[in-house]
Amino acid sequence: MLTRTILPIMKCLLPSLVLTGLLIAVSYFFVRAEELATRPSEEARETHLQNLKQLTFGGQNAEAYFSLDGGKIIFQSTRPPFECDQIFSMNVDGSDVRLLSTGKGRTTCGFFFPDGKRFIYASTHLAGDACPPSPDRSKGYVWPIYPAYEIFSADLDSKLTRLTKSPGYDAEGTISSDGKKIVFTSLRSGDLDIYTMNADGSGIKRLTSEKGYDGGPFFSWDGQTIVYRAYHPKTKDELKEYESLLKQNLIKPTRAEIFMMSAEGANKRQITNNGAANWAPFLVPNNRQIIFSSNLHDPERTSFSLYLVNVDGTGLERITYGARFDSFPMLSRDGKKLVFASTRNAKEPREFNIFIADWAP
Repeated sequence: MLTRTILPIMKCLLPSLVLTGLLIAVSYFFVRAEELATRPSEEARETHLQNLKQLTFGGQNAEAYFSLDGGKIIFQSTRPPFECDQIFSMNVDGSDVRLLSTGKGRTTCGFFFPDGKRFIYASTHLAGDACPPSPDRSKGYVWPIYPAYEIFSADLDSKLTRLTKSPGYDAEGTISSDGKKIVFTSLRSGDLDIYTMNADGSGIKRLTSEKGYDGGPFFSWDGQTIVYRAYHPKTKDELKEYESLLKQNLIKPTRAEIFMMSAEGANKRQITNNGAANWAPFLVPNNRQIIFSSNLHDPERTSFSLYLVNVDGTGLERITYGARFDSFPMLSRDGKKLVFASTRNAKEPREFNIFIADWAP
């Protein structure tokens, strides 16, 4: 419409040389406008995020985690030709995307060792090449706890070493910054608890034992603390529902709180207590704050944003506002970069992409 209005005026008033120059400028204006329209909007209230950049485009991309040196990102993605999540890596500018997993089964929770040459992830491929079936949504919003998940380590040539060998779910693994310990979630005891093991799979130690789901654990950057999410049923009805779903290898992630404990499992303490779904906690490098995802702002509990809270539970602050779903936040070891998954700028209903931003404390 703007082009139709100004071009006749230009033809009447300007010499052809000037007109040519202006036409080039107008064309540049529209190309530039289209380019800007594809960039993620930087919400004015998102003051902790600067220079926000989208790294993936299309598909379902999530759980993106920095390498120790901050130069690489490992993430899981469902994208053609794969029908369910596989593990990929890329540079922090989004370039050099590489498949790291076998391309078989379903995978989750990739994480680099400190050398950046090896990594861990969980996979169902030992149970078959095909993707395991999705959960029955008639039971409501539930997450599958696939019993075929086992944790593997691999180098960049995908030479696999199996680390867990127990019946039932083993996944959600991350690594201490010295590379000596892996913390993960397992159903090996009959309940979903957090364990640690050595980098070669030996020395397994159980850290949690309270009835309910304890999962999503991360070491602090100094390796002294573990932050995690947990749902501990409080009533008979809650316990009955939890146990019934667990027998079907399902959990309902509608409520969870953030907890902390020492790397040895001592000094457990609850950080949040808001009755919402608080997920994906990660300790800020200063070890005084936790960044996490929550739907506590939403009465319908259908949208998630990033939040920051002090380790004593005070100082709760909402960080993101610009999307229906923001989650899986991680700060680089130097505290300068934040990577997370988001629906912002999505072109499809179930599209999730990876974003990176400069972190302003």
